[in-house]
Amino acid sequence: LAKSTNVTDLQNALKTRTLIFDREEKEAGALSGQKGTYVELAVISEDLQNPVFATEDRSFYKNDGINYARFFLAIVTGGRSGGGSTITQQYVKKTLVGDESSFKRKAKELVYSVKMANEWSKEEVLGAYLNTIYFGRNAYGIDAAARAYFGIPVQELNASQAAVLAACIQRPSQLDPRNNFAEAEERWRYVLDGMAEEGWLSPSDRASQTYPEPIDPATIPEQAPEVSGPNGLIKNQVLAELGNLGIDESEVQTRGLKVTTTIDMKAQNTTVDMVNAELAKQRENVRMAAVSVEPKTGAVRAYFGGNDGNGWDYANAPLQTGSTFKIFTLAAAVSQGIPTSQVVSDASYQLPNTVVPGGGCRGGCTLKEALKQSLNTPFLRLQGELAHTTQDTADMAHALGVARSLPGIEKTLTENGAAPFEGITLGQYQSRPLDMAHALATLANLGVYHDAHFVERVEAADGQVLYQFDAGAGER
Repeated sequence: LAKSTNVTDLQNALKTRTLIFDREEKEAGALSGQKGTYVELAVISEDLQNPVFATEDRSFYKNDGINYARFFLAIVTGGRSGGGSTITQQYVKKTLVGDESSFKRKAKELVYSVKMANEWSKEEVLGAYLNTIYFGRNAYGIDAAARAYFGIPVQELNASQAAVLAACIQRPSQLDPRNNFAEAEERWRYVLDGMAEEGWLSPSDRASQTYPEPIDPATIPEQAPEVSGPNGLIKNQVLAELGNLGIDESEVQTRGLKVTTTIDMKAQNTTVDMVNAELAKQRENVRMAAVSVEPKTGAVRAYFGGNDGNGWDYANAPLQTGSTFKIFTLAAAVSQGIPTSQVVSDASYQLPNTVVPGGGCRGGCTLKEALKQSLNTPFLRLQGELAHTTQDTADMAHALGVARSLPGIEKTLTENGAAPFEGITLGQYQSRPLDMAHALATLANLGVYHDAHFVERVEAADGQVLYQFDAGAGER
């Protein structure tokens, strides 16, 4: 925390983006947000500082870096009390200790905040904060925010525009006026009222303020995603995986990381071309996804979830898989000693509320042939022969790589916590294309499981290796 070192490091970090590379270490774009120029605090007038004080820390120049009452309340409530952090605490949280709700993290925040307050001047803390805080629109730092919201450098902001930016700090994306004008305007009024209460804005100036019109971010070329198109969805997967590895967003934004992914650009480009060629033959409302997972390692070599890098990711979307799911019933059967040469009837099959019509192999056929023709009734009968029937299909799918939980689905492949219905073998339940590729890669690897992953290696700007994937022997 030595101030001479950290202020310099901060300025350098703002000039260095976190870059993403393919498996051959060819640069494929940037993961970190749009950066503005590091601006000295002297350039940021009091009219621009005061809106931030009004909403984030009105006693900034009086406190010693900690709001003790709110801090200990947050510890007692496990972080549920929210709010109350000083600017110093916010800076420490975003750049040093992260946002995890834990006693250990809060304790580190306390120590670092006190140490920073003792070793850094108020001006250095404020300058660091204003140059790193996230304002939404992919903008980190007040200069980047000024350009993203109003198309001007920070020096040209007026107090009303600065209040718009300050209003975004609490919840950047949700308080972008382009996304939620009513709430954004309400927060803007709160900022101005706070300035008036503190005497930073006269009553007449407060009364004369009108909400300034932010620009459409699409009109600024540099606001386009650094990794766009189908690869933008890969970027999202990489960022999520980095978070799971303990490399949080603040490190991505400030440490100038080199992230080597598993993506094989030859395979990726071929996949994108193949899918788009097929989509061109389909109705306009048809969507497709494609995922390639390397069986020996679990590395995702190609990934297509759509052509909009900021849009819906169909490769990561839970959908009914249909008859492909029969594979897992057959795998469960083989694991229980039932051979693929066993003959099963293809006659009609009675479910509780419907009859599944049979036919296709003249009365009966081997399981191998039933899978080849994707016949429904033989697989419903086969599933009934398993030791735990439908549960065995679910357990095999999970063992091979189908996710056990998904956003919006706490537990997959279950009927309200109980065994799934018989339709599981016919693909009744939701899984993702990513899950299916992962599970089939495990089968292709003779039943040896590796985590499906997008991140191979992460290095800091100084060459320190923060993470290296180790495939190991896998799990049978």
